[in-house]
Amino acid sequence: MIALVQLLIKYALFEPFGVTITLNGVGISVLILATLCLAAAGNIINDIYDVETDLVNKPDRVIVGKSISEKTAYNLFFAFNIIGVGLGFYLSHVVGKSPFFTLFVIISALLYIYASYLKQLPFIGNLVISILVALSLIIVSIFDLLPVVTPSNKEAQLTFFKIVLDYAFFAFIINLIREMVKDMEDIDGDYKAQMNTLPIAIGRDRTHNIIFVISLIPILAVVYYVTTFLYKQELAVAYFLLLIIAPLIYISIKLFSAKTKKDYTHISVILKLVMLFGMLSMLLYPLILK
Repeated sequence: MIALVQLLIKYALFEPFGVTITLNGVGISVLILATLCLAAAGNIINDIYDVETDLVNKPDRVIVGKSISEKTAYNLFFAFNIIGVGLGFYLSHVVGKSPFFTLFVIISALLYIYASYLKQLPFIGNLVISILVALSLIIVSIFDLLPVVTPSNKEAQLTFFKIVLDYAFFAFIINLIREMVKDMEDIDGDYKAQMNTLPIAIGRDRTHNIIFVISLIPILAVVYYVTTFLYKQELAVAYFLLLIIAPLIYISIKLFSAKTKKDYTHISVILKLVMLFGMLSMLLYPLILK
């Protein structure tokens, strides 16, 4: 999904409207590969630290210690990090913005800190990983738009940067809800591993109520977006109503009555689909901005 959304930003949002850009086909490929390598490293270190909880929550999906050794997992973690940060260093110099390289270092460090420490804290871990998800969208604008901003194109560049920020906020809030839902889903394993996630810290019922309230935010935000910017575009309105707003309302209804692990697993899957359809809506922009 990371690769897909970065390609959509580049080729469905920027390219069709003649926005002044920095990255060619090779450049966006390097950016995608760097992002995917860091994401892969983050997933690996997460799996390493999650072995104990995963043995309880999803024993059939444990990889570290079964399919591969912990030593091999660590080697892969370091390899993907080195490749990701190295590609980030190369790309930063290609676009003539060397300080941008620090973004990749920060992402790499935060993914390790998240897996080793932050995810054990109530809400903080959820917040950090959701910010990183949003950053995977924003980073395309940073590398593709910012290096070529001039006084004459500043307004146009800023307009498209703001559109990406809107999508980044959507990705952030949907992922935040999903991370909190996963904490409810995985509470047994997290408790056994002595983690202090939000459901363990304040209880299931309070966490459940917080998630329900937060789930209303994307509904209100998307309804506002549609009524403000898309109301004249029937196809776009129909798309958002059927594939984004309706599933979001369904999620809120299901959250209101969710009790079991199976309920939260189902909600998590629907949230993934909402995220996917939300990102695919970029394909509508040639209609929306014609």
